[in-house]
Amino acid sequence: MDSIKALYKIGRGPSSSHTMGPEKICEEFKAKYKGDHFKVVLYGSLSLTGKGHLTDRVIKEVLENVEIKFSSDTLEHPNTMDLYAYKNNEEIGYDRYYSIGGGSILRKGDLLSKNPPVYPHKNFTEIKEYCKIHNLRLFEYVYKFEGESFKEYLQTIWDTMKECINLGLHSDGNLPGSLQVERKARQLLYNQNTKTSNELRLVSAYAYAVSEVNASGGYVVTAPTCGASGVLPAVLYYLRDIYKFSDLRILDALATAGLIGNIVKHNASISGAEAGCQAEVGTACSMGAAAYSELFNYSIDKIEYASEIAIEHHLGLTCDPVKGFVQVPCIERNAVGAHRAINSSELAFLLMGSRKISLDMVIETMRQTGLDINEKYRETSIGGLAKHYN
Repeated sequence: MDSIKALYKIGRGPSSSHTMGPEKICEEFKAKYKGDHFKVVLYGSLSLTGKGHLTDRVIKEVLENVEIKFSSDTLEHPNTMDLYAYKNNEEIGYDRYYSIGGGSILRKGDLLSKNPPVYPHKNFTEIKEYCKIHNLRLFEYVYKFEGESFKEYLQTIWDTMKECINLGLHSDGNLPGSLQVERKARQLLYNQNTKTSNELRLVSAYAYAVSEVNASGGYVVTAPTCGASGVLPAVLYYLRDIYKFSDLRILDALATAGLIGNIVKHNASISGAEAGCQAEVGTACSMGAAAYSELFNYSIDKIEYASEIAIEHHLGLTCDPVKGFVQVPCIERNAVGAHRAINSSELAFLLMGSRKISLDMVIETMRQTGLDINEKYRETSIGGLAKHYN
């Protein structure tokens, strides 16, 4: 598996596959071909939801003098881009790229991973066996292979998450776009209705805060994606405030959560265009459950159980953003995912002796389910809520 640095990235929302990926693709293509104007053709999910996801905006910002076409053709990958470079009205370069989720990109003809793997193990079963033999917790396993300096990187990730929450909690007005969705994070923070628990209110406020920053095109951490970036920070921020966990312990939890996300990314998918929202919020929920379990020093088996519960109850979740905006149902879904992460961890603590499903098994199930989900329910905005919304 690759470094967790390839999972936790800081970038501009609202979608890691629709803004971060295309931005990186355009920068790489522009550096390779010194053209005076360009043409970009978008396919699949990039074409169907590109305007709502601000894909065209980020392309124009990088390439400047560019013609953008939205194609209805179906190609080998749901997030495909063709790029052409011209100089003096003659074509000087062409490449096909794929935005493969989480801000990662792949040029056609290149291998998926150009760097040697950081981790020698490919799934949770192998990692768990190694950790038990060497008496390691999961975060210690991460530091062993990433190196001690990895903590500095995680501190930057955690600082960015906190900044996102603080920014979101102090922002008012509507989110950009034709849906005119009102920002609700600040409202949730201060609405102390005695009929609801503080946990429900605060965790929701933090998840909304990050998701609203993301939806407005702000900078967030992919955890594992922009569209699911509110789940893990909400869980960690709430636990820090209520239980006074130190930043060092939060970094350990981030390492554990990142490992779970990495396993999903390596063995299934974290892309909504490939596998629906089960791959995004489902994975984020699993990461949040693992982080919660780590902070309370659960055993490695309980961490696995919590992570498995979290994914299991997102199986089949579709990705159907209304009008292509990462707002409805995405923002609310992040809040629900954060609460489900906490509930999954607490259930694992109570019911450890009854488990039947392994984490690897549910990840493979999620992969197969993603393959079976009809294309219109995989980040195309032509099915589900996106179809029926009026």
